[in-house]
Amino acid sequence: MATASSARPVTSVPTDRREGHGWVVYAGTMLCIVGVLNFIYGIAAVGNSKFYIRNVEYVISDLRLWGWFLVILGAIQFLAAFSIWSGTQWGRWVGIGSAGANAVVQLMAVPGAPFLCLALLAMDLLILYGLITYGGRPQTA
Repeated sequence: MATASSARPVTSVPTDRREGHGWVVYAGTMLCIVGVLNFIYGIAAVGNSKFYIRNVEYVISDLRLWGWFLVILGAIQFLAAFSIWSGTQWGRWVGIGSAGANAVVQLMAVPGAPFLCLALLAMDLLILYGLITYGGRPQTA
């Protein structure tokens, strides 16, 4: 006679996943996307592309300096995303620092492209939440 418990197949849930693993993967993915966007927008600013609105006052000097700053920040964010995925602590801290810096940068660029800057600011805040809350060392029981 078969019982109800023997009729079900036994599935195992991986125990190596810690709480918040999805948030850390999400933060790394969004950091990679934001880094690529910043790199592309930085190249557009350095090349005086018609992408940016003319006659906008920037907090930091001119559009060319702003572009170089975005290129460097984007490259750091892109590399930090890979180190977050590999699980290194220094990658987490670089990700937190670069996401925080990008949040400040986006707030300074709001006059030029308000909706884009607010969308990137929201992504930065979610990246910071994921890395600060769940990106630390796994807790031992």
